[in-house]
Amino acid sequence: MKDTPGWASPGSAPSDGQEPGATGPAEPADRPDPAQQPGTDPQGAGPKWSKEQPPPAQWSAPTGPDAPGQTPPPPPPPGPGGWGAPPAGPGGYGGGHPGYGPPGGYGGWGAGWGGPPPAAKPGVIPLRPLGVGEILDGAVSTMRTYWRTVLGISLTVAVVTEILVILVQGFVLNDRVNTAALNDPSASLDELTRAMGDAMLSSSVIFLISIIGAIVATALLTTVTSRAVLGKSVTTGEAWRDARPQVPRLFGLLFLLLLMTFGVVFLSALPGILVAGAGSGDAGVALTVLGVIGGFVVALWLWFRFSLASPALMLEKQGIVKALSRSAKLVRGSWWRVFGIQLLATIIANIIAAIVVIPFTFLAAALSGDASANILEGATDLGWTFLIVSGVGSVIGSMITFPITAGVTVLLYIDQRIRREALDLELARAAGVQGYGATDTPGS
Repeated sequence: MKDTPGWASPGSAPSDGQEPGATGPAEPADRPDPAQQPGTDPQGAGPKWSKEQPPPAQWSAPTGPDAPGQTPPPPPPPGPGGWGAPPAGPGGYGGGHPGYGPPGGYGGWGAGWGGPPPAAKPGVIPLRPLGVGEILDGAVSTMRTYWRTVLGISLTVAVVTEILVILVQGFVLNDRVNTAALNDPSASLDELTRAMGDAMLSSSVIFLISIIGAIVATALLTTVTSRAVLGKSVTTGEAWRDARPQVPRLFGLLFLLLLMTFGVVFLSALPGILVAGAGSGDAGVALTVLGVIGGFVVALWLWFRFSLASPALMLEKQGIVKALSRSAKLVRGSWWRVFGIQLLATIIANIIAAIVVIPFTFLAAALSGDASANILEGATDLGWTFLIVSGVGSVIGSMITFPITAGVTVLLYIDQRIRREALDLELARAAGVQGYGATDTPGS
């Protein structure tokens, strides 16, 4: 019989210090005495009957599980002498070992060991695999705890990004893009196609500039978030000094990602464009639309497959190709999870930003009457007043969206490495957590 807590069974351990002539029984009451077996001579070598026997009324009937026609006694109450209380003798119930203890006791039935100890949390997240809520909460906690550094970086990137958007919109897109044909019922197919192309061009350029700003903000905020995981602060200057050597590689990575994404969409739409150019207008347009949709799906899959390349490049100090391969390795088998969490974070951030941007848009439209009329007519000729006032709202909105989306991306990278590479042990050592991971938890 093993002397291990939780394995001792009732009455399995022999009693100590009991002799045949002792007062207390040396064997359990339900075990037959050899002197009482059939054929045993009471006067022989076996134990003899005592001449003084107790009165018959003082005998108690057997109460064991095999006693026929007997009702078992009720269980003793909790407390001293109840369930889980130590027996009077060393060989009694449980044998002195913490075997069958009370519910909730260590080693007892239904007790277990209560689960693993709580994970260390030196910073904004616990050092273990994270849930969706913990990732979002970690991004918000980073922004709230280190708001000066986070908002300083976000404001700088947002201002530069919005200045580029305003300049491109005012000097280039207002003169070369016209989408009025989309609201004209009598417009021809060529005019509609040209208007759709102009609208896609305008949206793509603005989206491209916004994506560049978001990736740059993610790269600069990577250092802040990684230090926040360890519970350590970092200034804007320290974050820039840490990120500066990787900035050229970051722009190379950004260029490669955009080339890959738009290249896939263009190659998917190219057969339809060639068919339309050959004279089959309707078939060419239909084939182009189908190609764009298919290419967009493939580009979306590639984009999120390599979405963790930016934090991998900044934290691991690797090259562009190595960062892409690291992201693909970390996302493999978890694409839907990475996609869902980043999409949820983007939706939440954009809803919050829209609450800020929409009032500025209405204010800009009120201050520039021509711009509001152009918006209602579907034109893109927006005045400078409208662009500047709405740009102020966009800057404030970007100050909110950049930290959330960047923080979620970095924490997703850390979470995937914890799940696949036990990064939590290295983070605990870096944070100075004593004894983390040195001993096994019960049941491990």
